[in-house]
Amino acid sequence: MKVAVVQVDTVWMDRDANFAQLAPLISDAAKNGASLILLTEMFSTGFVVDRNDIGEPEGGVSSQFLTRMATQHNVWVGGSCPELTADDARPFNSFVLVSPQGVQHRYHKIHPFTFGGEDTYFRPGSDFVTVNVDGVRVTLFVCYDLRFADEFWRTAFNTDVYLVPGNWPASRREHWMALLRARAMENQTYVIGCNRIGTGGGLTYSGDSRIINPLGEVIADSADQPTILYAEISTEEVQSVRSQFPFMQDRR
Repeated sequence: MKVAVVQVDTVWMDRDANFAQLAPLISDAAKNGASLILLTEMFSTGFVVDRNDIGEPEGGVSSQFLTRMATQHNVWVGGSCPELTADDARPFNSFVLVSPQGVQHRYHKIHPFTFGGEDTYFRPGSDFVTVNVDGVRVTLFVCYDLRFADEFWRTAFNTDVYLVPGNWPASRREHWMALLRARAMENQTYVIGCNRIGTGGGLTYSGDSRIINPLGEVIADSADQPTILYAEISTEEVQSVRSQFPFMQDRR
């Protein structure tokens, strides 16, 4: 499977502007053969965590955009956005992954970023989500979840690929890069991280999106420029690495 990571400078609080800049990039990725395309965390708004009006209905404009892109280009497309449900005034930070047939799969970010105040305006999720993407087992996490290794461990045996959209600030970029590699090495899976560039909400973002193989080797990476990363991934490589180096069986 060929995967693509779309790294852009997200326009702060402007959904239409973000849809406009992302649509041709998703089209380009599809034309270049990608069948799974990852966008950033809060791809339609930026990481806005200080407003109580940021949420949109579940199935709202952001997930509708993903669905249009997925069905139009016959690809899987995913990224996170703020989505409300009827039982709470606070939205979830919801990772929506859409199939080429328009089926929406949702993971609600389990760990709101309390250091940045996300927990005040967003509610936490509770359930892990793994999706069969054309025979590849893909598990969904979001940004700050990356710091909680135990949850990656709990899903590892049923996972080939972790997708991690992020809005990870430049001041802690070394943490982002190290944690992505660590999650790949310790779980012997691919890890695909998509981070934004530019500035938003008073923070600077350095990108550093990357695709990492089950040995922890970076097979595609970026700096702080708009770009699309590509890589080929396979379940066979995951199985081969786990067979050659059967470390996971020793977990207690």
